[in-house]
Amino acid sequence: MHTFFRNTARGGRSFALTALGLAVAGALAAPHQAHASSFQLKEDTAQAMGRAYAGSATAGGDVSVVANAPAAMSDLKGTYFQADVTAINFSANFTGTAHDVLGNSIGGSNGGDGGTTMPVPSFFFTTQVSDRWHVGASVTVPFGFKTEYDNNWVGRYNSIYSKFESLDGTMSASFDVTDTFSLGASAIAQRTSATLTNAINFSSVGLGLAGPGTSLNLPPTVVYGLIPPGTDGLARITGSSWAWGWQVGAYWKLDPQDRFSFNYRSKIKHRLQGTANFNVPQNVSTLIGQLAPVLGLNTSQLPFQHTTGTADFTTPAVATASYWHQEDKFGFGADLSWTEWDVFKNLTVNYGNPSQPSSTQVFNWHNSWYFAFGGDYYLTDKLTLRSGIGYDKTPTYAATREPRVPDETRKLLSVGLGYKATDHFTINASYAHIFVNRAAINGVTSATDDTLTGSFDDAGNLFALSAVYKF
Repeated sequence: MHTFFRNTARGGRSFALTALGLAVAGALAAPHQAHASSFQLKEDTAQAMGRAYAGSATAGGDVSVVANAPAAMSDLKGTYFQADVTAINFSANFTGTAHDVLGNSIGGSNGGDGGTTMPVPSFFFTTQVSDRWHVGASVTVPFGFKTEYDNNWVGRYNSIYSKFESLDGTMSASFDVTDTFSLGASAIAQRTSATLTNAINFSSVGLGLAGPGTSLNLPPTVVYGLIPPGTDGLARITGSSWAWGWQVGAYWKLDPQDRFSFNYRSKIKHRLQGTANFNVPQNVSTLIGQLAPVLGLNTSQLPFQHTTGTADFTTPAVATASYWHQEDKFGFGADLSWTEWDVFKNLTVNYGNPSQPSSTQVFNWHNSWYFAFGGDYYLTDKLTLRSGIGYDKTPTYAATREPRVPDETRKLLSVGLGYKATDHFTINASYAHIFVNRAAINGVTSATDDTLTGSFDDAGNLFALSAVYKF
């Protein structure tokens, strides 16, 4: 028999609070993908996107190396400013069913298109301060997502609205050890924030408080008479944190035609601090208040009231190797990147409400790889054509995949161009299409043990523009 029905009076109390806790847990760290694996974003440079990010640190002329590979600033002679914006258009369409803890079908739509179109801006500045030293600064968004499903969809107890963003301010420096070898390092200030909502199945909460196995031991039909199926509330969660990280790297000019770069970006540990607000139907508030003395609940701190919460959360480390070969009329290169997603094993949330136990949500993601190959063709002295392909392995899997993160392995096909308007001003534009494997949802459960089964059809389109000015 399901553990739900083995709750004692104290267990019923724990169930209600765990439902609250997991709502907070899912909201504090439940991001969605754009182009790179899970909620990682590479979309900070239109120039590199045109090659699917192949040669991202070694192709030359791209000021985004300030944030992505600071050792490569050694190739930028003079002072540069670059501004980029990428429009991420991503679709996520669900097909499937859901049922509650007793196996009753949950009504609702398939959610519509859970994806969205969102702009991702970035800014870079670098200057050469001596023959061997370069310094730079940047503002980028290395992690982020936004999704929104219909309010009445079958997976509403898992997710409705989700927005997550990590904003980086980076200070970088590079030093030319020799004419062909340089080292670079960065200090990173990262602000991570989240705003998320989901519905709460209060008929299932009622079963946990007064149904079979609790001290009241009421039959499900009686509980459903008090709180009918479809009695929904809404949880709205916000959380944010500041934390620091770093990166180091090296850049080699192997010979006049070949260049290689290696860069390591640290993981960044956050302690997210958030709040949870709830819309609770009146009949539910009344019933919980009446049951509080029987269940041993503190009447001044009942479940589903405004509360604070904290959770430790880590954005992953990333290691990237980049290669470029240069000829007179063309160049080509490759990137190989590793992301340490296994830091995201579970999420434990602790609460400001002293009567509320902590809760844990399991993710168990694994590390992922990204590979890209692409090149440039110099049609004229002013016009450059670009193209590339990329392969990105997902860190998620069907057993724990959920609608906030319907991520799967993807392929990237991109094209782009660069136009040198003057000796000081260059414009880059790129387009990429993302082909995503079908993302299976193998019975993921909500905080109130509602089960969602089905799959997502995902796809994405990226449009990027950049302007580079050399002073």
